[in-house]
Amino acid sequence: MALKLINATEIRSGTTIMIDGSACTARTNDISKTGKHGHAKCRIEAMGIFDGKKRVLAVPGHERFEVPLIEKKKGQVLSVSEDDNMASIMDLESFETIDVPFPEEFKDKLEAEKKVEYWVVEGKKAIKRVI
Repeated sequence: MALKLINATEIRSGTTIMIDGSACTARTNDISKTGKHGHAKCRIEAMGIFDGKKRVLAVPGHERFEVPLIEKKKGQVLSVSEDDNMASIMDLESFETIDVPFPEEFKDKLEAEKKVEYWVVEGKKAIKRVI
């Protein structure tokens, strides 16, 4: 579900957009103006939020991109499964228990009773910060 649509020329560094069905944060957007009757071209470099893949696109300036809604929530770690990088956390607002993947850099920081910030983007969840 897209919150809004923006043109490629409106993308700034740090803007979150959907590329090929995955949420990405734009790193750079180089806009080149062409001649008298040409259209602007944009070269966008973006990094995937969940997979960490770098994506580079060259698109016309009038190309439209979806901007997803990012929900930032807090939770408490109940247990950590280090085999598959999953943590069972309890949301601190609704008190529901969910299993959320976490990146490799949090492997030694995560343990039971720790508080974390997790993001929900387009139905996908991931731990982004240990509080």
